[in-house]
Amino acid sequence: MLDYASLAAVAAVAREGAFDKAATVLGVTPSAVSQRVKALEERLGAVLLTRGQPCRPTAIGARLCAHVEQVRLLEGDLVADLPRLTDLAEGPAVVRIAVNADSVSTWFPLAAARFAEETGAMLDIVMDDEAHTAERLRDGEVLAAVTADPAPVAGCKTFPLGAIEYVATASPAFMARVFPDGFGAERLRHAPLLRFDRRDGLQARWAQEALGVLPEGPVHWTPATQGMLDMNLAGLGWAMTPRTLAQPHLASGRLVELPPGHAIAVTLYWQRSRLSARLLDRLTAAVRATAGEALVEATCSSAPAR
Repeated sequence: MLDYASLAAVAAVAREGAFDKAATVLGVTPSAVSQRVKALEERLGAVLLTRGQPCRPTAIGARLCAHVEQVRLLEGDLVADLPRLTDLAEGPAVVRIAVNADSVSTWFPLAAARFAEETGAMLDIVMDDEAHTAERLRDGEVLAAVTADPAPVAGCKTFPLGAIEYVATASPAFMARVFPDGFGAERLRHAPLLRFDRRDGLQARWAQEALGVLPEGPVHWTPATQGMLDMNLAGLGWAMTPRTLAQPHLASGRLVELPPGHAIAVTLYWQRSRLSARLLDRLTAAVRATAGEALVEATCSSAPAR
């Protein structure tokens, strides 16, 4: 039989990124966490965690962490069926998922609220680029993910959700400063821009599709959706902004859309474990229903994104 106290220690370190943080979550000492992890590693004859900042699970460790998450989800179903077990539960059930930042800042909170109201369960959201959230699923770190990758992950089901539409935006002050003689492709090529991170390819795709150029200007790296919008409003650079976030500012004149008004749509998918768990089924239903109401059909250019 597996030692679930040791498994919980491994999963906590992988989730929190450090032994001391895992100890706080588990309510034990860092030494106890270290001993449990070491004992399980010795028993299995394999390293389960890479010691670093942060600590990360190895391939074998990730499989064990995935098992722990699945067991917790099934325990949530069991407690719901057997109310007398409620006193033995450690708290509300928790579903660990990966979601991209732009979804968290736009439509996903409505799905989360729908799910929480129906189930009382909690979400542990890992944020990453939507082109890479599926990797979290493949590694066993999460049980489901909002992803731009349609390739099915082994052991998972895939559902198309719709698309987030992005528009190129800038403040009027930025436009007046950078394009005093009028907007042009060559000036845009060298204009300051905002990017989410090094994997954010939206700006390059838009400039190439809309104007036939690739941006070479200086970059403000801004790894937060709201932060990027605020930097955009402050006139620090042009950016690709989800239309739903840009619309109020376009209407008020605080932002303008760059010519020629070309939009890019990033198609999103929901990939979830095939594990038969009611909480995961209900989360899937909430995500699909909300996406159907909030996202657009992928009718304009599709592109990799943040």
